[in-house]
Amino acid sequence: MVFCMRLWSSGDAQETQSGENYVTAHSHFDQGPPGAASTSRSVDYISSGVPNLNGRSTTLREFKLAELNEATKNFDQSTKIGQGGFGSVHLGVIKGSEPPFDYIQVAVKRGKNDPNVPRQWQTEVDCLGKIQHPNLVKLIGYCYEQHGNESHRLLVYEYMANGSLDHHLSGKSKQHISWPVRLNIARDAAICLKYLHEGMRDNQIIFRDFKPSNVLLDENWNAKLSDCGFVREGPQEGRSHVSTLVVGTTGYAAPEYIQTGRLTYKIDVWSYGIFLQQLITGRPPAVQKNSEIKSKCTGWVCCCTCAGKPNTTVDPKLGNEYSERSMQKISFVAEKCLVRDPNLRPTMSEVLVMVTEAIALQTQQPL
Repeated sequence: MVFCMRLWSSGDAQETQSGENYVTAHSHFDQGPPGAASTSRSVDYISSGVPNLNGRSTTLREFKLAELNEATKNFDQSTKIGQGGFGSVHLGVIKGSEPPFDYIQVAVKRGKNDPNVPRQWQTEVDCLGKIQHPNLVKLIGYCYEQHGNESHRLLVYEYMANGSLDHHLSGKSKQHISWPVRLNIARDAAICLKYLHEGMRDNQIIFRDFKPSNVLLDENWNAKLSDCGFVREGPQEGRSHVSTLVVGTTGYAAPEYIQTGRLTYKIDVWSYGIFLQQLITGRPPAVQKNSEIKSKCTGWVCCCTCAGKPNTTVDPKLGNEYSERSMQKISFVAEKCLVRDPNLRPTMSEVLVMVTEAIALQTQQPL
């Protein structure tokens, strides 16, 4: 049995490789002049950005730059474990702030010299400092120091021993992630998105940049979301959406968001659908400009076989270890998440139920 899905999304995307971050005032990714804004779009409400979490307390630890220099051997190349849009990430060792005050490993993210960094840094401090969830990477503390004309913005996180999901799916890792583990990762991510969308009482948080590189794995392969620099508060009561600058990663952003800048929690659902397809295929989405029809559409085709027959579109590392029914279910969930009309996409609560059913099917059906 073969499942095929063709996804078309309108927008002004340039031909690009998946994984390129963009920040744009409309739908031109970042190919136009910096700061260029569209004046033709009707804006009902411009988001102020950082979610208002004033009612929540914070327990963040404030670090000195000298402490973090010592913890990372002055950010030596040998301690570097990652690189992202915010800056470089280094493995460090600090003394715990609670008894028995043992030394612990941490990930120290150092902001680069970029105009977007201060806002992303502030968003992470404001949000992760006040939101705690088992499937959100814990922010331990922060550092901000000004030395002359140079600003130093750093963030200190719990260390996630197995790195990012993207690292393992891209083939850079020698360690194979089995289908059952991928299902558990999908469940963990769904739990976290559901909490952000529905479990924040007076706040609805939209992640905006959900993708495998922002899903980190601990020593037990539990998944946690990271990099919350683009999170935004959802629409207030009586409003259908929030209008914002379009930010995110090419290939993962919902088409209606790229085209209009209108933000609802359903854009995270779309990104989750792309994420599920990547779990199946092991490959990132391909975004290309269709030059023949000149319709400024981007297309992505994903086909997967669920009957144990060879098919190059299923991650070959999976072999025959998955059950047909479980794979069918996840393919079905992805299809639901990737419906063009955002109103017809499921909520993350509904997604979580379906992913949990897929896990049960994998457990019940022998390989």
